[in-house]
Amino acid sequence: MRTLRTWAVTTLIIALLGIPAGLLWAEISPKVTYIVVQGRALLAEPEGQGPIGVDGRYAVITAVAGLVCGVAAYLAGGRRNDLALLFALTVGGLAGSLLAWRLGHQIGLGGFQDAVRRAPDGRTVTGAAQLRATGLLFAWPLVAVAVYGALEAVLKRLPAGDSRDRGAGEADEVGGSELDLQSAPAGGDVDGRED
Repeated sequence: MRTLRTWAVTTLIIALLGIPAGLLWAEISPKVTYIVVQGRALLAEPEGQGPIGVDGRYAVITAVAGLVCGVAAYLAGGRRNDLALLFALTVGGLAGSLLAWRLGHQIGLGGFQDAVRRAPDGRTVTGAAQLRATGLLFAWPLVAVAVYGALEAVLKRLPAGDSRDRGAGEADEVGGSELDLQSAPAGGDVDGRED
């Protein structure tokens, strides 16, 4: 039950981070210009930097969100929460990414659609943030899980009571743990059976 609660709460917190991410994306995205042709909005500069900049800013925002979530989950999680946290980073990261996309796209969309409806052919209008590279929706969960896994691998957690600077065991031991091997006395084996 504790694992399920950890997963649900963490997933919800991560998903809700999609709201500020979407607002930020809509705010800092470059303005993309469209030209109205027969009531439809077409990119004024299909090869321009505007659409690439919109996708790029979304990628940076969601990758940073994934990085922060992965580090926070690792630092806040306990040893027995690894599986719940990994699932939460995956599901919550994807939900946050989708929420950021939909919310960021909706900001200014109504005004853009009205401008397109009223504009005569040849008029240019500025569009709302629109994600074209939809594969970027997976950036948040992928980065979050990768960061969590990297921290787990690099900073292996020690059991309670262990010290990081503990080295080899006693003088007659090798390794320093409860399964230490005794070093063989000179001229025989540990059991003293050899002559």
